[in-house]
Parts: sequence; structure tokens; C-alpha cells
Amino acid sequence: MWRGVVAITLLGLPAVHTPSTGPPADAPAAVSGVITVREHVRHQQIDGFGISQAFRRNELLRALPEAQQREILDLWFDRAKGAGLSILRLGIGSSPAGSPYDHMVSIQPEDPGGPDAPPRYVWDGDDNSQVWVAKAAKEYGVRRFVADAWSAPGYMKDNGDDKNGGTLKPEWRTAYARYLAQYTRFYAQEGVRITDLGFTNEPDFTATYASMRFTPAEAAEFVKVLGPIAKGVNLACCDSFGWKEAKAYSAAIEADPVARRWVKTHTGHTYASPVDGPLPTTRKTWMSEWNPNGNTWNERWDDGGGYDGMTIASAVHDALTLGDVSGYIYWLGASRGATRALLQIDETARTYHVSKRLWALAAYSRFIRPGAVRVDASAADPALKVSAFRNVDGSRVLEILNTGTAPITWKGVAGRATAYVTDEANDLTPSPVTARTVTLAPRSLTTVVVRG
Repeated sequence: MWRGVVAITLLGLPAVHTPSTGPPADAPAAVSGVITVREHVRHQQIDGFGISQAFRRNELLRALPEAQQREILDLWFDRAKGAGLSILRLGIGSSPAGSPYDHMVSIQPEDPGGPDAPPRYVWDGDDNSQVWVAKAAKEYGVRRFVADAWSAPGYMKDNGDDKNGGTLKPEWRTAYARYLAQYTRFYAQEGVRITDLGFTNEPDFTATYASMRFTPAEAAEFVKVLGPIAKGVNLACCDSFGWKEAKAYSAAIEADPVARRWVKTHTGHTYASPVDGPLPTTRKTWMSEWNPNGNTWNERWDDGGGYDGMTIASAVHDALTLGDVSGYIYWLGASRGATRALLQIDETARTYHVSKRLWALAAYSRFIRPGAVRVDASAADPALKVSAFRNVDGSRVLEILNTGTAPITWKGVAGRATAYVTDEANDLTPSPVTARTVTLAPRSLTTVVVRG
């Protein structure tokens, strides 16, 4: 158990283990270092870790045999068999029914006759299989459901299209706010409570798929319309294309006291720029969407390709420690082809494949639970990336990413501890903690859980 300031001695060991009586005379000398955990220095509270399955990706899952459906759900949401994810991000549709595969179905596909006309909503109870996955996630214990819109319906925008950017017409602001609130009510009638609502996705990027532009000032203005209409739901904003770019949106909201009242969570993506520091707000912040670049399906843990498991583990670490994020949502849980999703679904063979990216995220999400608090941790050895957390149940979690090429022995584990190793050969494999010692394998992520 960590109490106060705890210094944990680390000894760099040669690749070949030596007897406890000491190394041979010609062995390289041990290099000392220290991990320090300052439990009294508290950082952000954790909301959780999750995935998005927007853009009809859930239909891929439902096409699989039931046994494989359950296996994938276990890999996402089960704390014993998989990642134990606690956040599910849903896509609010904007395209009309029958649209291309990569678009979502709208709850109001046609113009009701103007912004002041009575709305004509439609609801099929399925929402491109998102309701089905949300209900399944709820059975596993997920309680955080985020609904985010990539665009308003095309007739509400100045370009007349849900795709290719464009902006929301001012006269349609109230109707769009009501449209979003109605989406949450439809989910409520299905037994799923939308806890967080976003009205824009990458408002600073024009995409050929569903997209819509907002400047930071425009986003702050729309928040003041949406907030009173969507009472009871946490508003999230603004899912900027990059973390550096997200700072302008957070600053605009913080500068407006009315907008600030309504936005409970500040969100940003990391495509255009990585997490390099906190967003300028005292509210909760989430890294709400990202996956790395790549043009092949890659299941490896550490191959230097930039979208292996080590890459994801490092990105999660940086978001938690540099950005003080409370939530981390990966894009996507599963997809097809040359995807960088956590899982690949093979529609032809009716099977799926698991990448090490899943286990990199799982090393954090399974053990660091909603309500946990990050406490201060540092390592003298620059090869180690370290973060520490205290869960609501009193358990402590230490995440140690050894980016170096040599094993390191950690001496000083106190309490009833279990270590879990994730690397090329292991997926959260339990590792013995004997004599208060854990060996941190090279190029690996070790999760140490201390209870009692």
C-alpha cells in the first residue's frame, strides 16, 4: 500500500537473470533509479475508457454468429475476459435512410416545412444497431453513454447537405437543439440513458462524409441554445480535430459565463495534434476520438509501425498524465478491412481478429475504474512511463510502460499485489509478485494492482 511519499527502488538488470547471491564479476553494473508515488498529490478524477461504434459498424458485429457476437462484447466490456470498457460513444445520424454504408440514419430525414414547423421525427428502435450494442453494454455495467452528432440534417445547413462541411443556419438553431434532445428521449424509451450529448464533431474540419463547421464563437453561442433544451444531460464540446485546436473551443466556452454553465465536459481529438497539456478549463476533459494512421491490419504489440499496441499504450499514458484527461475514447471498437480499430471483423469468413491495441487499452480500462483519482507518480529512469491511480474501493493501480530494451526489477511492492503483463507474448497475463518484487519486461506494459 502506498502511504504518503513512497520511493520504489528500481535496479536495471542484465538480460540473463543472475542468482540472488549477486551477479558475476563480469556482469554489467546495476543502474539505480526510483519511482515515486505521492498519494497526497491528487490530479484528475477518472470518468472511464471507451470506444465508439458509430457509422454503422455495429451491423458488422450483428452479422456474425451469436457466439462470436458474445465473444466480442466480452472483449469490450467484460472485466475478467476483456477490457471492461465503461464508456460507449454513439453517433447521432444525419443521412436519410438508404444512404451509403458509412453514414447513419437520421431521426428526422426530411424537412418538416421549416424551422418553426412541428417536427416529424421517426424512430425504428434500432438506430443502425446502436441500441442493441448500448443495451448489451448496459448489461455489463456500462453507465456512461455519449451521443455525438457529426452534422445536422442537410436541410438545416447552408450547403443543403449533411456532408462536406457547411454551417448550421441561424434560424434552425432551436430546431436542431430540439432534434438532439429528442434523440436522447428515444434512447430513454429503449431503457438507455444518454448521459452526455455533443452537437458537433470536428467542427474545424470539412469531411466528405457527415460534417459541419462551427467556429469557437459559434459553438459557444449554440451551447446557450442547447443547454436549456437538453436539461438533465451533460453537454460535451467540441470534439476538435486536434488537441491544440481544441484549446480555442475550450477558451471560447470558458470566456462566456452562460456557455460555461452548460458545458460539463470539454472534448478533443488527437488527429491534427497530440495531447501536449491540459485544455484551458477546470471542467472534466476527454480525449474523445483517435486512432493512429496506417494502411494495413496490424495485430502486433511492438513493430515500430506507429499503430501497434505500444503506440496506443503510450498515447493513453500521455493523455492521462500530460492532458489530465478524465475520459479516453478510442475509434473504433471494431471495423473491417485495413482498419486500425481494436478488432477486425471479416465479413466473408464470418469471424474476427484481435489486435494488441485492444490489450493496450484494456491494461488501463480494466483496472482504473470510474471515480478513480490519478495521484502523482514519476520515474527517474527515462525509459519508464509511470502513472498511478486510487480507485473508489481503495485499490491502487500503477501503470508502468517500459519503453527501454532492458528488463528492470521493481523492489518495494507493498500489500497484496498482482502484476499483469502486456507485450508481444502476453495479454494482461498475471505475473508473480514475490518478495515484494516485480520484473518489468522490456518494451512492455505492466499493470500492478495493490489491494489492502
